[in-house]
Amino acid sequence: MTALLTVPAAASAEPGKPAITAQTQKSGGAVNPEQMRQQLDTVDLAIEVMPQTETIDGVATLNFTAKAPLTRLIIDLDRNLPATAIAIDGVALPFRAWSNPEGVLTITLPRRIAAGEKVSARISYGGRPHVAIRAPWDGGFVWSKTPSGAPWVATAVQGEGCDLFWPCMDTPTAEPKSMDIHITVPKGLKAPSNGVLQGVTTLADGRTTWNWRVKNPTVYGIALNVAPYEVIEGSYKSRFGNTIPMFYWYLPGEKKQAEGLFAEFAPTLDFFESMIGPYPWGDQKLGVVETPHKGMEHQTINGYGNDYAKAPEGFDWLFQHEFAHEWFANQLTAADWDDMWLHEGYGSYMQPLYGQWREGDARYIAMLSKSRETILNKAPIISGKPRSEEDVYKTENGGPGGDIYVKGSWMLHTLRGLIGDKDFFDVTRLAVYGRTDPRPGNFAPRFASSTEYQGFVKQVTGKDYGWFFDVYLRQAALPDLVETRSGGTLSLGWKTPKDLPFPMPIEVEVNGKLTRLAMTGGKDTLSVAPQAHVVIDPMARVLRRSVAIEEAQAWRAAQAAKGAK
Repeated sequence: MTALLTVPAAASAEPGKPAITAQTQKSGGAVNPEQMRQQLDTVDLAIEVMPQTETIDGVATLNFTAKAPLTRLIIDLDRNLPATAIAIDGVALPFRAWSNPEGVLTITLPRRIAAGEKVSARISYGGRPHVAIRAPWDGGFVWSKTPSGAPWVATAVQGEGCDLFWPCMDTPTAEPKSMDIHITVPKGLKAPSNGVLQGVTTLADGRTTWNWRVKNPTVYGIALNVAPYEVIEGSYKSRFGNTIPMFYWYLPGEKKQAEGLFAEFAPTLDFFESMIGPYPWGDQKLGVVETPHKGMEHQTINGYGNDYAKAPEGFDWLFQHEFAHEWFANQLTAADWDDMWLHEGYGSYMQPLYGQWREGDARYIAMLSKSRETILNKAPIISGKPRSEEDVYKTENGGPGGDIYVKGSWMLHTLRGLIGDKDFFDVTRLAVYGRTDPRPGNFAPRFASSTEYQGFVKQVTGKDYGWFFDVYLRQAALPDLVETRSGGTLSLGWKTPKDLPFPMPIEVEVNGKLTRLAMTGGKDTLSVAPQAHVVIDPMARVLRRSVAIEEAQAWRAAQAAKGAK
């Protein structure tokens, strides 16, 4: 997910309406133990989007395996989209068999389902879905118009979850093995979505149904996109031997800009495959669609709304960032949103890393330096307990907010410098693929955690770097490098929250000569002439406290406060 943008909305759409319950607002966090007895295997979702009335009608068939005996099914669904009919294993239930007072659709089963048994629920539902206030940071539908006045509709539901428009289990580990999506739209509109297009059916009145199949989707990554799109198609011959189809759906009248963005697809894909590993969804597609919101990592159909912006680094950071999430969010998925830095820290680090791959160290350092000014250090990156997506993003709830992006990125930069490129990228591949030798077909999507990641670092390096993660992940304040000079001696010492150990090596340049101090025990000394010119960490390899940045942030905040009066 990305930075703030004002989103145009349809004239009749009222952002934030209809109101949703606290249960629907929440995504992830502590899991309902009863719901965890049911394993979601596959989904068939048929949904009609009606822009004229800003409503939807849907029929969702959810196929489960009971992990423990079941007498009820617990399914997340916004109560603004009431169920009108439910059938279990093809047999219709009476209305009294289900209820949904707070956004949890509870279905009483006609019989007890034993552990290991299968059960299928067919749910007909519909209504006026919740409208996003500021997509993608506030989830829901965006009912918009193209420049020519045609309907332009999109969904983005990472924060509030899949239950804003389809019945699901709104927790990151509830990914189905596969999902069929059938999207019916008015005549003249198209509906690019996740996975592989199975075909388009034209109805008697001119409406069309777009049929898609996606494997192992992240539940918040399922997306609807409706507009009179045009499309650019191509293919990429991977360095791993497979051929990957590529598609970009864009609005009419933008062909030149669209071709410019599409030209970035292949080199960006080559970067990721060379630095990280195989594109995880090569048997489906690399898909991007223009959206009336900034962007989102919708699996194989990433949303793009960056207005074809030009930047000094020579590539579209928004496209690159959302595409990074195909590895760091869709292939590697945090098992709990508390570990969301694994998505966003890595997703953000990929932009300077791509700058380095394209142009070298100068671009890499310049991009990192710009982001360094935005780290706030108000809360630890992780709490060590289950958290909802909202609790992570909202600093007023004690969450780290934007630090999961920029501080996470800088932590990875520091880790890379500490353990070296080979080990860093081996750790990354273990986290993403579960192995260091990924090839198409020898890995599957996986769930990850900070604890596991820390274990991978130990596994690869043979050393325990718990001190590194204890300071950077589990404390809010950055380590502070205290410098003193007395006579011909330079003394350096790390000051950390709670006096935690932090034996982070540091480079020191003295009159142009570079020395690396081991900082064993968090302290070290170096003999220097009294008039020697000393620069600490000249290549900015280590994330540490900067008084200058803190003062600049405080000054900007004060200036903003003056302007608000």
